[in-house]
Amino acid sequence: KAIRRAALDYGDPGEVVRHPDWSAFRAAARGRIVLFTTRGASPLHDFAFAPDDVLLFGRESSGVPDFVHAAADARVIIPLSRGRRSFNLTVSAAIGLSEALRQTGRFPAFHPQDYPSHD
Repeated sequence: KAIRRAALDYGDPGEVVRHPDWSAFRAAARGRIVLFTTRGASPLHDFAFAPDDVLLFGRESSGVPDFVHAAADARVIIPLSRGRRSFNLTVSAAIGLSEALRQTGRFPAFHPQDYPSHD
């Protein structure tokens, strides 16, 4: 319910599956686990996404446990200007998903008729 409310009219949020623990999640993941982290190794725009990647984001307050960080197949950081705090979770997820969709050719097509004119 909360996911549907948060998605508003942005489209179907897809299937939501809750896994009982990390092992079950890892076993169910079909592609690479790409962790977005402030302790990342690869800057976002240098990382090559694949269509079956699973994007993983941790809690804003604490990130992910060390064992999850170590188990990720790849770690990505969204670069910021020096001295800046990290983005919040929603912004980070939007940036990461947008770049992954762009790279894999899965970004939704633009249909001008779907947008009101502001001329």
